[in-house]
Amino acid sequence: MTAPSRTAQFAKVYKVLKKSFKAAPSHAGRTVLEHLVFACCLEDARHDAAEEAFAALVHTFFDWNEVRVTSISELAEVMSSLPDPRAAANRVKRVLHAVFEATFNFDLEAYRKKNIGPTAAWLQKLDGTTGFTVAYVVQSALGGHNIPVDRGTLDALLVLDLISEKDAAAGNVPGLERAVAKSKGIEFASLLHELGAAYAANPYSKNVRDILLMINPDCGDRLPKRRVKRKTPEPPPRPEKKQDKSDKSKAKTPTKGDRTDDEGKKSAADKDSPSKEPKKMKTDQSADKPKSKARKKSAPRTALPGKQSSSRGLSKRKPR
Repeated sequence: MTAPSRTAQFAKVYKVLKKSFKAAPSHAGRTVLEHLVFACCLEDARHDAAEEAFAALVHTFFDWNEVRVTSISELAEVMSSLPDPRAAANRVKRVLHAVFEATFNFDLEAYRKKNIGPTAAWLQKLDGTTGFTVAYVVQSALGGHNIPVDRGTLDALLVLDLISEKDAAAGNVPGLERAVAKSKGIEFASLLHELGAAYAANPYSKNVRDILLMINPDCGDRLPKRRVKRKTPEPPPRPEKKQDKSDKSKAKTPTKGDRTDDEGKKSAADKDSPSKEPKKMKTDQSADKPKSKARKKSAPRTALPGKQSSSRGLSKRKPR
């Protein structure tokens, strides 16, 4: 069985995407510079998020020159609706700075009348532009047939086996403009971009996987798979060591903690058991009491040194 042609493959992609997504409306009234700034917001983001960020830039700042001189962190706060606002703010600031240095103004309407080839080459030389932003300006502002693809779109086409890894690294989709008619180019680019933005936001989404399988049922092996956390094996139990004689002797000798425990147990046992020693103490005290009394009685009273007894004085007197 022969493989389907590139035209048939992208025709099936267009048919499935038309059922799954809604194409974004075109903005023919925007200037070339506005298309360029919007492309910087749209890369790697959904259309509704890019429209919100672009509207925030227009309503927050006075003109594009004020946006040019604003810091990237302040621009990122204004463009917070985007998945990566700092990267988008960096692109916007660099592009506006490059345009001002090249033209000393922010008017690029004269490039509508020039040939698309030289204009696209000039846009590619500007600092901050990418292949996606240049292709978007060529298609939306200059009326050329160039379908923009960003990193999320390239990853989705790689899963569908519509491009090789070499093409994905180079950012090219061979034969895309030939397979899709120019009259359907803007709508097809909008639908394809929505698929790429959804894949970049969550490649494990069930809705995105179903859409990819509807386009190519054989892409199941190339779908990204979640990493399964491996359980760490439990360490084997340690073998019990045989106790040596020294260990046994150490085990017999009580430690400080054991001594305190034994003393506590002894004190508790002494409290519970009737004490015999207090009785002996009582008997001893009772035996000691009369002895102390006898000692007190036998001890003669000693007179004070300053006083003498009356009997001694009478005995020493001589008879008259």
